Amino acid sequence: MAKLLSKPKRKKFDDLCDTSCPVRRSLDVLDGKWTILVLRDLLSGTKRFGQLRRSLGGVNPKTLTERLKQLEKADIVTRKIFAEVPPRVEYTLTQKGQSLKPVIAALGKWGSEWL
Repeated sequence: MAKLLSKPKRKKFDDLCDTSCPVRRSLDVLDGKWTILVLRDLLSGTKRFGQLRRSLGGVNPKTLTERLKQLEKADIVTRKIFAEVPPRVEYTLTQKGQSLKPVIAALGKWGSEWL
């Protein structure tokens, strides 16, 4: 019988990239298909969930909720809930979130020049 050849195991991303690397830690926070676009939209000011959803076009509400929760947990976005009927929730960038403005501007400039 022929012996089956096994493929070498692929190393996990965690094994390849030092978790103390600042780029890696930044990507851990900013990772996700819609995350950078959410930040881009919040750079212009406070937004409600519906406003973000409309401005992002095809984002699934569940995905948007997950991204906003991740950003809130990372202290990049604050969420303010108003005791109204229906409830109103607004999202705003924190100072830490505002500090990403040059990063997002650089991504926009790179995209304009190279894509």
